[in-house]
Amino acid sequence: MIGSNSFSGSDLIDLLLEDPRHEVVGLSRSPEKSGLFLPYKRRRSPRFGFHELDLNRKMPEILGVLDSFRPEWVVNFATQSEVAPSWERPEHWFETNCVAFAKLVNHLKDKNYLKRYLHISTPEVYGHCRGAVREDAPMNPSTPYAVSRVAQDHFLKILHERFGFPVVTVRSANVYGAHQQLWKIIPRSVIYAKMGRKIPLQGGGTASRSFIHIRDVSRAELLALQKGTPGTIYHLATEKVHAVRDVVRLVCNALGCSFDQATESVGERRGMDSCYLLDTQKARRELGWASEIPLENGIQEVVQWVEENWDVIRKECLEYVHAP
Repeated sequence: MIGSNSFSGSDLIDLLLEDPRHEVVGLSRSPEKSGLFLPYKRRRSPRFGFHELDLNRKMPEILGVLDSFRPEWVVNFATQSEVAPSWERPEHWFETNCVAFAKLVNHLKDKNYLKRYLHISTPEVYGHCRGAVREDAPMNPSTPYAVSRVAQDHFLKILHERFGFPVVTVRSANVYGAHQQLWKIIPRSVIYAKMGRKIPLQGGGTASRSFIHIRDVSRAELLALQKGTPGTIYHLATEKVHAVRDVVRLVCNALGCSFDQATESVGERRGMDSCYLLDTQKARRELGWASEIPLENGIQEVVQWVEENWDVIRKECLEYVHAP
């Protein structure tokens, strides 16, 4: 698991460790986080090992770990993933998401131990969309971050076509849940409301998103590893799309505070795409997957997580801090 310290990576590890047949190695550039952000740590499983290795600086060591462990599955969550900051130093996004990434998958394409490579893509590659978007929709990136992700997807496509590289790709809508980074919209809204700070709504919060619970995504990723067809892309999303302001309103309702008093409208971020409505029929048909956790239930889970860990969370940094 590359990027094991990430929100999505750590949840997939937690799901994998439920099955005693799975042994997992995690790689991340930063030290292993606390259990506040890594749900798998509650298991204290001897079937998980961690290595602190940076894709940009320790590629030979990473490749050595992979060749020693010889995993049948490789899942890569390690990207520069924030959108707005990618305008400021786009070269950092391309160094990680393109150059380091190319070194990694070019090495793996020749390894006979690899049965599946799960690529975590993003709907950001589509840019602004109208109507339901299928997996074969044209890519139209609108930020440096999205351009770097398009490059990944195209490179993997030709590796599959020319070398039979066993890549399976998933693109998820807005993922949320307990243990998420605190600057993301749902945990940040809970924290700001508890602190009495105004929750900023970019562009008034009118952008529409399909918010999907992290465990629904992890279940789909495991199914993609088990039975996904190499060379195939699967969309993961819920049936319902919500305006961001309506999601924040649900947070305020869960906390018993006034939406109007708790929020303020701010300017829209550059390159912000107004809507992603992903068609998930392929994942439902081929993987037998469907989302299960209603947004209201997921928000209540985040609220409970914040409240149970409030003494720690309120001292944490609530803003994204870029590290090249």
